[in-house]
Amino acid sequence: MILKNNNKNLAGGANQSNLREYNERAILSLIRRKGEIAKVELAKLTGLSAQSVSVIMRGLEKDGLILKGTSKKGKVGQPSIPMRLNPNGVFTLGLKIGRRRTELVLMDFVGVQRKALHITYQYPVTNNILAFVADNLAEFISDLSADHKEKVIGLGVAMPYELWNWAQSMGAPQAEIDSWHEIDMAIELNKICHYPVSIQNDATSACAAELVFGCGAQLSNFAYIFIGFFIGGGIVLNHSIYPGPHGNSGAFGPMIVSAPDGKPSQLIEHASVALLEQQLQLAGRDTSFLWNRLDDWSEHSEYVKIWIDYIAKYIAIAIVSTCSVIDFSHFVIDGAFPENVRKQIVETVKEQLQALDLQGIVVPKIAEALLNDDPRVIGSASLPLFKHYLLDQNLLFKS
Repeated sequence: MILKNNNKNLAGGANQSNLREYNERAILSLIRRKGEIAKVELAKLTGLSAQSVSVIMRGLEKDGLILKGTSKKGKVGQPSIPMRLNPNGVFTLGLKIGRRRTELVLMDFVGVQRKALHITYQYPVTNNILAFVADNLAEFISDLSADHKEKVIGLGVAMPYELWNWAQSMGAPQAEIDSWHEIDMAIELNKICHYPVSIQNDATSACAAELVFGCGAQLSNFAYIFIGFFIGGGIVLNHSIYPGPHGNSGAFGPMIVSAPDGKPSQLIEHASVALLEQQLQLAGRDTSFLWNRLDDWSEHSEYVKIWIDYIAKYIAIAIVSTCSVIDFSHFVIDGAFPENVRKQIVETVKEQLQALDLQGIVVPKIAEALLNDDPRVIGSASLPLFKHYLLDQNLLFKS
Protein backbone atom coordinates (compact mmCIF):
# COMPACT_ATOMS: atom_id res chain seq x y z
CA MET A 1 0.00 0.00 0.00
CA ILE A 2 1.22 3.51 -0.76
CA LEU A 3 2.05 5.79 2.13
CA LYS A 4 -0.77 8.26 2.78
CA ASN A 5 -0.58 11.45 4.78
CA ASN A 6 -2.60 10.47 7.86
CA ASN A 7 -0.09 12.03 10.27
CA LYS A 8 -1.14 15.50 11.41
CA ASN A 9 2.46 16.22 12.33
CA LEU A 10 3.63 15.60 8.76
CA ALA A 11 4.00 19.14 7.47
CA GLY A 12 6.41 21.34 5.59
CA GLY A 13 7.45 21.55 1.95
CA ALA A 14 10.18 18.89 2.18
CA ASN A 15 7.91 16.26 3.71
CA GLN A 16 5.07 16.99 1.30
CA SER A 17 7.49 16.84 -1.62
CA ASN A 18 8.90 13.50 -0.45
CA LEU A 19 5.40 12.08 0.00
CA ARG A 20 4.36 13.20 -3.48
CA GLU A 21 7.51 11.73 -5.02
CA TYR A 22 6.96 8.46 -3.14
CA ASN A 23 3.40 8.16 -4.42
CA GLU A 24 4.44 8.98 -7.98
CA ARG A 25 7.13 6.30 -7.88
CA ALA A 26 4.70 3.80 -6.40
CA ILE A 27 2.11 4.42 -9.12
CA LEU A 28 4.74 4.18 -11.87
CA SER A 29 5.99 0.92 -10.34
CA LEU A 30 2.47 -0.52 -10.30
CA ILE A 31 1.84 0.50 -13.91
CA ARG A 32 5.15 -1.11 -14.88
CA ARG A 33 4.26 -4.32 -13.04
CA LYS A 34 0.75 -4.54 -14.46
CA GLY A 35 1.50 -3.34 -17.99
CA GLU A 36 -1.75 -1.40 -18.18
CA ILE A 37 -3.93 -0.34 -15.27
CA ALA A 38 -6.93 1.95 -14.79
CA LYS A 39 -7.28 4.71 -12.23
CA VAL A 40 -9.94 2.81 -10.27
CA GLU A 41 -7.71 -0.23 -9.83
CA LEU A 42 -4.76 1.96 -8.86
CA ALA A 43 -6.87 3.57 -6.14
CA LYS A 44 -7.85 0.13 -4.80
CA LEU A 45 -4.27 -1.14 -4.77
CA THR A 46 -2.77 1.97 -3.20
CA GLY A 47 -5.45 3.09 -0.77
CA LEU A 48 -5.27 6.60 -2.20
CA SER A 49 -8.45 8.41 -3.16
CA ALA A 50 -9.53 8.38 -6.79
CA GLN A 51 -9.01 12.15 -6.83
CA SER A 52 -5.41 11.83 -5.57
CA VAL A 53 -4.64 9.16 -8.15
CA SER A 54 -6.15 11.33 -10.90
CA VAL A 55 -3.98 14.29 -9.90
CA ILE A 56 -0.83 12.15 -9.88
CA MET A 57 -1.63 10.50 -13.22
CA ARG A 58 -2.39 13.84 -14.88
CA GLY A 59 1.01 15.05 -13.76
CA LEU A 60 2.76 11.91 -15.04
CA GLU A 61 0.92 12.18 -18.35
CA LYS A 62 1.88 15.85 -18.65
CA ASP A 63 5.50 14.89 -18.06
CA GLY A 64 5.25 12.37 -20.89
CA LEU A 65 5.84 9.34 -18.66
CA ILE A 66 2.51 7.57 -19.24
CA LEU A 67 0.06 7.22 -22.12
CA LYS A 68 -3.64 6.45 -22.37
CA GLY A 69 -4.53 2.93 -23.48
CA THR A 70 -7.69 1.71 -25.18
CA SER A 71 -10.83 2.44 -23.16
CA LYS A 72 -12.60 -0.60 -21.73
CA LYS A 73 -16.34 -0.56 -21.15
CA GLY A 74 -17.42 -2.13 -17.87
CA LYS A 75 -20.81 -3.43 -16.78
CA VAL A 76 -21.85 -0.07 -15.33
CA GLY A 77 -20.67 3.51 -15.48
CA GLN A 78 -18.25 5.19 -17.82
CA PRO A 79 -15.63 3.17 -19.73
CA SER A 80 -12.32 2.92 -17.86
CA ILE A 81 -9.16 4.11 -19.57
CA PRO A 82 -6.06 2.13 -18.60
CA MET A 83 -2.71 3.89 -18.52
CA ARG A 84 0.62 2.48 -19.65
CA LEU A 85 4.23 3.62 -19.64
CA ASN A 86 5.39 5.77 -22.52
CA PRO A 87 8.41 4.05 -24.14
CA ASN A 88 9.74 7.47 -25.16
CA GLY A 89 9.17 8.97 -21.71
CA VAL A 90 12.72 8.33 -20.51
CA PHE A 91 15.95 6.99 -21.98
CA THR A 92 18.90 5.52 -20.13
CA LEU A 93 22.41 4.41 -21.02
CA GLY A 94 23.89 1.19 -19.72
CA LEU A 95 27.46 -0.08 -19.59
CA LYS A 96 28.09 -3.70 -18.63
CA ILE A 97 31.76 -4.37 -17.91
CA GLY A 98 32.61 -8.05 -17.90
CA ARG A 99 35.73 -10.16 -17.61
CA ARG A 100 35.62 -11.01 -21.31
CA ARG A 101 33.16 -8.50 -22.84
CA THR A 102 31.87 -4.95 -22.39
CA GLU A 103 28.56 -3.69 -23.80
CA LEU A 104 27.09 -0.23 -24.18
CA VAL A 105 23.32 0.14 -24.64
CA LEU A 106 20.64 2.78 -25.03
CA MET A 107 17.36 1.68 -23.42
CA ASP A 108 13.88 3.20 -23.38
CA PHE A 109 11.43 3.49 -20.47
CA VAL A 110 9.91 0.02 -20.97
CA GLY A 111 13.23 -1.81 -21.21
CA VAL A 112 13.67 -2.08 -24.98
CA GLN A 113 17.24 -1.70 -26.18
CA ARG A 114 17.26 0.94 -28.90
CA LYS A 115 20.96 0.56 -29.69
CA ALA A 116 23.77 -1.75 -28.56
CA LEU A 117 27.49 -2.14 -29.18
CA HIS A 118 30.12 -4.39 -27.62
CA ILE A 119 33.81 -5.24 -27.52
CA THR A 120 35.46 -8.50 -26.47
CA TYR A 121 38.93 -9.07 -25.03
CA GLN A 122 41.07 -11.54 -23.12
CA TYR A 123 40.84 -9.43 -19.99
CA PRO A 124 39.45 -5.98 -19.16
CA VAL A 125 41.80 -2.99 -19.30
CA THR A 126 40.53 0.26 -17.80
CA ASN A 127 41.92 2.59 -20.48
CA ASN A 128 40.51 0.46 -23.31
CA ILE A 129 37.03 0.43 -21.81
CA LEU A 130 37.05 4.18 -21.18
CA ALA A 131 38.19 4.72 -24.78
CA PHE A 132 35.34 2.47 -26.01
CA VAL A 133 32.81 4.63 -24.15
CA ALA A 134 34.39 7.91 -25.26
CA ASP A 135 34.48 6.83 -28.92
CA ASN A 136 30.84 5.70 -29.05
CA LEU A 137 28.77 7.65 -26.52
CA ALA A 138 27.96 10.63 -28.75
CA GLU A 139 27.01 8.37 -31.68
CA PHE A 140 24.74 6.37 -29.39
CA ILE A 141 22.36 9.23 -28.81
CA SER A 142 22.81 10.94 -32.20
CA ASP A 143 19.72 9.26 -33.68
CA LEU A 144 17.47 10.59 -30.93
CA SER A 145 15.40 13.70 -31.61
CA ALA A 146 16.33 16.87 -29.74
CA ASP A 147 13.37 16.31 -27.40
CA HIS A 148 14.36 12.70 -26.71
CA LYS A 149 17.97 13.64 -26.06
CA GLU A 150 16.73 15.78 -23.20
CA LYS A 151 15.10 12.67 -21.72
CA VAL A 152 18.35 10.71 -21.27
CA ILE A 153 18.66 10.64 -17.47
CA GLY A 154 21.88 8.80 -16.74
CA LEU A 155 24.49 6.12 -17.34
CA GLY A 156 24.30 2.93 -15.28
CA VAL A 157 27.35 0.68 -14.93
CA ALA A 158 27.18 -2.99 -13.99
CA MET A 159 30.55 -4.55 -13.21
CA PRO A 160 32.11 -7.19 -10.95
CA TYR A 161 33.42 -5.95 -7.65
CA GLU A 162 37.15 -6.21 -6.90
CA LEU A 163 38.26 -7.22 -10.38
CA TRP A 164 41.87 -6.96 -9.24
CA ASN A 165 41.45 -10.11 -7.17
CA TRP A 166 40.76 -12.28 -10.24
CA ALA A 167 43.80 -11.68 -12.45
CA GLN A 168 44.95 -15.30 -12.31
CA SER A 169 41.47 -16.67 -13.07
CA MET A 170 41.20 -14.37 -16.08
CA GLY A 171 44.68 -15.22 -17.32
CA ALA A 172 45.64 -11.56 -17.06
CA PRO A 173 48.88 -9.83 -16.00
CA GLN A 174 48.44 -8.67 -12.41
CA ALA A 175 49.85 -5.23 -13.26
CA GLU A 176 47.12 -4.66 -15.86
CA ILE A 177 44.32 -5.71 -13.54
CA ASP A 178 45.69 -3.72 -10.62
CA SER A 179 44.61 -0.57 -12.46
CA TRP A 180 41.04 -1.41 -11.43
CA HIS A 181 42.10 -1.03 -7.80
CA GLU A 182 43.59 2.39 -8.44
CA ILE A 183 40.82 3.93 -10.53
CA ASP A 184 37.45 5.43 -9.57
CA MET A 185 35.35 4.40 -12.57
CA ALA A 186 32.54 6.84 -11.78
CA ILE A 187 34.94 9.80 -11.75
CA GLU A 188 36.63 8.71 -14.99
CA LEU A 189 33.32 8.14 -16.76
CA ASN A 190 32.04 11.54 -15.63
CA LYS A 191 34.98 13.10 -17.46
CA ILE A 192 33.64 11.78 -20.78
CA CYS A 193 29.92 11.64 -19.99
CA HIS A 194 27.85 14.59 -18.78
CA TYR A 195 25.09 12.31 -17.48
CA PRO A 196 24.98 11.14 -13.84
CA VAL A 197 26.80 7.82 -13.40
CA SER A 198 25.52 4.98 -11.18
CA ILE A 199 27.61 1.85 -10.47
CA GLN A 200 26.42 -1.48 -9.10
CA ASN A 201 27.64 -5.06 -8.90
CA ASP A 202 26.85 -6.94 -12.12
CA ALA A 203 24.95 -9.82 -10.47
CA THR A 204 22.85 -7.43 -8.38
CA SER A 205 22.12 -5.45 -11.55
CA ALA A 206 21.02 -8.65 -13.30
CA CYS A 207 18.70 -9.43 -10.39
CA ALA A 208 17.28 -5.90 -10.60
CA ALA A 209 16.57 -6.37 -14.32
CA GLU A 210 14.76 -9.65 -13.69
CA LEU A 211 12.75 -8.00 -10.91
CA VAL A 212 11.66 -5.04 -13.05
CA PHE A 213 11.33 -6.57 -16.51
CA GLY A 214 11.11 -10.33 -15.89
CA CYS A 215 9.52 -12.54 -13.26
CA GLY A 216 9.16 -9.73 -10.73
CA ALA A 217 5.66 -9.14 -12.07
CA GLN A 218 4.72 -12.66 -10.93
CA LEU A 219 6.94 -13.29 -7.89
CA SER A 220 7.27 -11.07 -4.83
CA ASN A 221 10.00 -13.15 -3.14
CA PHE A 222 12.75 -15.17 -4.79
CA ALA A 223 16.45 -15.93 -4.79
CA TYR A 224 18.25 -15.21 -8.05
CA ILE A 225 21.31 -17.11 -9.25
CA PHE A 226 23.39 -15.82 -12.15
CA ILE A 227 26.07 -18.09 -13.62
CA GLY A 228 28.61 -15.98 -15.46
CA PHE A 229 32.39 -16.09 -15.60
CA PHE A 230 31.86 -16.72 -11.89
CA ILE A 231 28.59 -17.21 -9.98
CA GLY A 232 26.58 -14.55 -8.16
CA GLY A 233 23.03 -13.45 -7.66
CA GLY A 234 20.60 -11.48 -5.55
CA ILE A 235 17.74 -11.67 -3.07
CA VAL A 236 14.25 -10.25 -3.67
CA LEU A 237 11.92 -9.76 -0.71
CA ASN A 238 8.49 -8.14 -1.04
CA HIS A 239 9.17 -6.95 -4.61
CA SER A 240 12.41 -5.27 -3.50
CA ILE A 241 16.05 -6.21 -3.77
CA TYR A 242 17.62 -6.85 -0.37
CA PRO A 243 21.34 -6.04 -0.66
CA GLY A 244 22.21 -6.38 3.03
CA PRO A 245 24.34 -3.97 5.08
CA HIS A 246 27.45 -4.60 2.94
CA GLY A 247 25.71 -5.18 -0.40
CA ASN A 248 26.64 -8.87 -0.47
CA SER A 249 23.26 -10.60 -0.02
CA GLY A 250 22.76 -13.31 -2.60
CA ALA A 251 26.43 -13.31 -3.66
CA PHE A 252 26.37 -17.16 -3.52
CA GLY A 253 29.97 -17.49 -4.72
CA PRO A 254 31.52 -17.55 -1.21
CA MET A 255 29.03 -20.16 0.04
CA ILE A 256 30.88 -23.16 1.46
CA VAL A 257 30.25 -26.54 -0.16
CA SER A 258 32.07 -29.86 0.02
CA ALA A 259 34.57 -30.45 -2.78
CA PRO A 260 35.05 -33.90 -4.40
CA ASP A 261 37.97 -34.54 -2.04
CA GLY A 262 35.68 -33.90 0.94
CA LYS A 263 37.33 -30.63 1.92
CA PRO A 264 35.24 -27.47 2.28
CA SER A 265 35.54 -25.00 -0.60
CA GLN A 266 33.59 -22.12 -2.07
CA LEU A 267 30.77 -22.54 -4.58
CA ILE A 268 32.59 -20.17 -6.94
CA GLU A 269 35.18 -22.94 -7.50
CA HIS A 270 32.53 -25.40 -8.69
CA ALA A 271 29.91 -23.42 -10.61
CA SER A 272 30.95 -20.95 -13.29
CA VAL A 273 31.36 -20.53 -17.03
CA ALA A 274 35.08 -20.18 -16.31
CA LEU A 275 35.16 -23.93 -15.56
CA LEU A 276 33.76 -24.72 -19.00
CA GLU A 277 36.25 -22.35 -20.59
CA GLN A 278 39.12 -24.15 -18.86
CA GLN A 279 37.95 -27.57 -20.07
CA LEU A 280 37.54 -26.35 -23.64
CA GLN A 281 40.98 -24.76 -23.60
CA LEU A 282 42.52 -28.02 -22.36
CA ALA A 283 40.85 -29.77 -25.29
CA GLY A 284 42.27 -27.19 -27.72
CA ARG A 285 38.84 -25.73 -28.52
CA ASP A 286 38.05 -22.11 -29.37
CA THR A 287 36.24 -20.45 -26.45
CA SER A 288 35.21 -17.13 -27.98
CA PHE A 289 31.61 -18.34 -28.42
CA LEU A 290 31.21 -18.42 -24.62
CA TRP A 291 31.09 -14.65 -24.39
CA ASN A 292 28.23 -14.04 -26.79
CA ARG A 293 24.95 -15.04 -25.18
CA LEU A 294 23.30 -15.57 -28.58
CA ASP A 295 25.92 -17.95 -29.99
CA ASP A 296 25.01 -21.59 -30.52
CA TRP A 297 26.74 -23.96 -28.10
CA SER A 298 25.54 -27.20 -29.76
CA GLU A 299 28.88 -27.83 -31.47
CA HIS A 300 30.36 -28.29 -28.02
CA SER A 301 27.43 -30.22 -26.52
CA GLU A 302 29.60 -33.05 -25.15
CA TYR A 303 31.64 -30.64 -23.01
CA VAL A 304 28.58 -28.57 -22.13
CA LYS A 305 26.70 -31.60 -20.77
CA ILE A 306 29.61 -32.67 -18.56
CA TRP A 307 29.86 -29.10 -17.27
CA ILE A 308 26.12 -28.84 -16.55
CA ASP A 309 26.08 -32.14 -14.68
CA TYR A 310 28.98 -30.95 -12.53
CA ILE A 311 27.79 -27.45 -11.65
CA ALA A 312 24.17 -28.54 -11.06
CA LYS A 313 25.21 -30.68 -8.07
CA TYR A 314 26.79 -27.74 -6.31
CA ILE A 315 24.04 -25.29 -7.19
CA ALA A 316 21.50 -27.72 -5.72
CA ILE A 317 23.52 -27.85 -2.48
CA ALA A 318 23.60 -24.04 -2.38
CA ILE A 319 19.83 -23.88 -2.86
CA VAL A 320 19.17 -26.25 0.04
CA SER A 321 21.58 -24.32 2.27
CA THR A 322 19.89 -21.03 1.39
CA CYS A 323 16.42 -22.42 2.07
CA SER A 324 17.51 -23.46 5.54
CA VAL A 325 17.95 -19.76 6.31
CA ILE A 326 15.18 -18.11 4.28
CA ASP A 327 12.15 -20.11 3.19
CA PHE A 328 12.14 -19.14 -0.49
CA SER A 329 9.36 -20.55 -2.64
CA HIS A 330 11.28 -19.91 -5.89
CA PHE A 331 14.84 -19.85 -7.16
CA VAL A 332 15.32 -18.14 -10.51
CA ILE A 333 18.34 -19.23 -12.56
CA ASP A 334 19.99 -17.30 -15.36
CA GLY A 335 23.44 -16.94 -16.81
CA ALA A 336 25.75 -15.96 -19.62
CA PHE A 337 24.55 -18.63 -22.04
CA PRO A 338 21.80 -19.34 -24.60
CA GLU A 339 18.22 -20.12 -23.56
CA ASN A 340 18.48 -23.84 -24.34
CA VAL A 341 21.54 -24.16 -22.07
CA ARG A 342 19.69 -22.29 -19.32
CA LYS A 343 16.80 -24.73 -19.65
CA GLN A 344 19.14 -27.73 -19.38
CA ILE A 345 20.75 -26.29 -16.25
CA VAL A 346 17.37 -25.70 -14.60
CA GLU A 347 16.19 -29.24 -15.34
CA THR A 348 19.45 -30.78 -14.11
CA VAL A 349 19.39 -28.73 -10.90
CA LYS A 350 15.85 -30.02 -10.27
CA GLU A 351 17.11 -33.60 -10.65
CA GLN A 352 20.09 -32.99 -8.36
CA LEU A 353 17.82 -31.50 -5.68
CA GLN A 354 15.91 -34.75 -5.44
CA ALA A 355 19.17 -36.59 -4.70
CA LEU A 356 19.79 -34.51 -1.56
CA ASP A 357 18.47 -34.85 1.97
CA LEU A 358 15.58 -32.41 1.93
CA GLN A 359 14.24 -33.13 5.38
CA GLY A 360 13.29 -29.95 7.21
CA ILE A 361 12.78 -27.69 4.18
CA VAL A 362 10.01 -27.11 1.67
CA VAL A 363 11.57 -27.77 -1.73
CA PRO A 364 11.46 -24.53 -3.73
CA LYS A 365 10.42 -24.29 -7.35
CA ILE A 366 13.37 -23.88 -9.71
CA ALA A 367 12.49 -21.54 -12.57
CA GLU A 368 14.19 -20.08 -15.60
CA ALA A 369 14.62 -16.33 -15.76
CA LEU A 370 12.23 -14.68 -18.20
CA LEU A 371 14.64 -12.23 -19.81
CA ASN A 372 16.24 -13.41 -23.02
CA ASP A 373 18.66 -10.50 -23.36
CA ASP A 374 21.64 -10.34 -21.01
CA PRO A 375 20.14 -9.16 -17.68
CA ARG A 376 23.43 -7.57 -16.64
CA VAL A 377 23.17 -5.27 -19.65
CA ILE A 378 19.50 -4.46 -19.01
CA GLY A 379 20.31 -4.11 -15.32
CA SER A 380 23.04 -1.56 -16.00
CA ALA A 381 20.61 0.64 -17.95
CA SER A 382 17.99 0.10 -15.22
CA LEU A 383 20.13 1.73 -12.53
CA PRO A 384 19.13 5.31 -13.46
CA LEU A 385 15.48 4.17 -13.39
CA PHE A 386 15.92 2.92 -9.83
CA LYS A 387 17.39 6.26 -8.84
CA HIS A 388 14.64 8.36 -10.37
CA TYR A 389 11.46 6.40 -10.98
CA LEU A 390 11.18 3.08 -9.13
CA LEU A 391 9.67 2.67 -5.70
CA ASP A 392 12.49 0.77 -4.00
CA GLN A 393 15.37 2.90 -5.27
CA ASN A 394 16.85 3.28 -1.79
CA LEU A 395 17.54 -0.45 -1.67
CA LEU A 396 20.06 -0.08 -4.47
CA PHE A 397 21.33 3.40 -3.70
CA LYS A 398 21.91 5.18 -0.42
CA SER A 399 20.57 8.72 -0.25
